Amino acid sequence: MVRVMATGVFDILHLGHLHFLEEARKLGDELVVVVATDKTAERGKHLPIITQEMRVELVGALEVVDKVYLGHEGDPFRIVEELRPDIIALGFDQFHDEVRIKAELRKRGLDHIKVVRLPKFDHDLNGTRKIIKKILEGSSRFRTIK
Repeated sequence: MVRVMATGVFDILHLGHLHFLEEARKLGDELVVVVATDKTAERGKHLPIITQEMRVELVGALEVVDKVYLGHEGDPFRIVEELRPDIIALGFDQFHDEVRIKAELRKRGLDHIKVVRLPKFDHDLNGTRKIIKKILEGSSRFRTIK
């Protein structure tokens, strides 16, 4: 059984997230997803719009996901040690440095884990920031809605 681990914030689920998880799932037999905590997301990207509990529930409801976990504060490799995946799937736009990840895995005796960078999914609204920008640009059309 090949366990694949994918991580992310998953704020405002969109097709880019779904495509990323579907592609990650193709790499193995089981897909475990680690959702970043609100504090981790805020430090790395932005304060999420959707709470961590809601993001965990939403991601867990996706058919492609076998198990979902909330990440830990501080040491991002702690969850890797706990889940012991065979493959870590990275999205094309995730800021993670593959060389650094592999070095840390080696240091922790987890050098059997492969790190795979997935290809870009080309879609108009494939990013949370793009979606928010589009909403804000069109917000004047919705001012009369109560």
